[in-house]
Amino acid sequence: MDFHGIDLNLLVAFNALMNERNVTRAAIQTGVSQPAMSAALSRLRILLGDPLFQRSNAGLIPTSRARDLASPIAAALQQIEQVMITQPGFKPETAQVTFKLGLQDYPTVVLLPTLMQALAQTCPGVSLNVVSFNDRNAAVDLLDAGAIDVALGVPPTNRDARILTQPLLRDEFVTIVSREHRAAREPMDLKTYLDLQHVLVSPEGQLHGLVDQTLAQQGKQRKLALTVPHIFAVPAIIARTDMAATILKRVALHSQTSYQLMLFSPPLALPEIVFDLIWHRRSNNSPAQVWFREFIAAHASTL
Repeated sequence: MDFHGIDLNLLVAFNALMNERNVTRAAIQTGVSQPAMSAALSRLRILLGDPLFQRSNAGLIPTSRARDLASPIAAALQQIEQVMITQPGFKPETAQVTFKLGLQDYPTVVLLPTLMQALAQTCPGVSLNVVSFNDRNAAVDLLDAGAIDVALGVPPTNRDARILTQPLLRDEFVTIVSREHRAAREPMDLKTYLDLQHVLVSPEGQLHGLVDQTLAQQGKQRKLALTVPHIFAVPAIIARTDMAATILKRVALHSQTSYQLMLFSPPLALPEIVFDLIWHRRSNNSPAQVWFREFIAAHASTL
């Protein structure tokens, strides 16, 4: 390949197209017109001898060649930026800025009060605009669209190199019943567990969950009486019924009805659930965004 006369902006355009998977949004990110971005893509295709991106209803789909180039080009551009551009530091104590934070129900209840308390005490000019999402993959769509700066939720399944993650919160499962339930006075063995009527939490609206998958591997099935999308509604339901639920421990402990519940270790092996901090590669090096992610991580570590 002859590198003489290659425009560095073509690599910037390629990086933006990989990040955004959309010509219009890539143009906005790089500060050029849509026709200019389309022209840059045409020049890249000729230069690299590959289509690079295929159009689809879901946006631009990168070819294998594009995926191979993505990380090296992004790393090269980052090095050039660090060498040539000194970004001003971010001073949260005096900043007047609003961060857009995507949250699932769990971190909204478990972590958000701690974040707001800390902001009020140390960074009064920093405010949050919280966007709620339930489907784990919705975080990627929100980040792609620029609707949020960072998300906190169960790791998405449809991410690739443009979406970065960091494990942040962990929790274990407990099985809960009302203190008035007969099962509250018995050992919670598997036979007792399967005799109960259960509540399933399914944000995506599915009719089976991790517990059901684990039981199915043993050739067993529990009795589902209720399926709900919001996990924090469950403790109050359990406190007033003869049903049981297997939910995350902090959900039970944060409930106003926690004193009415009996908590057991589930009689089957269930993994910890991890909630990730999720952000877009385009904001990876922004001083303000770096501070915001570190701020969230620092306060999550105190839980």
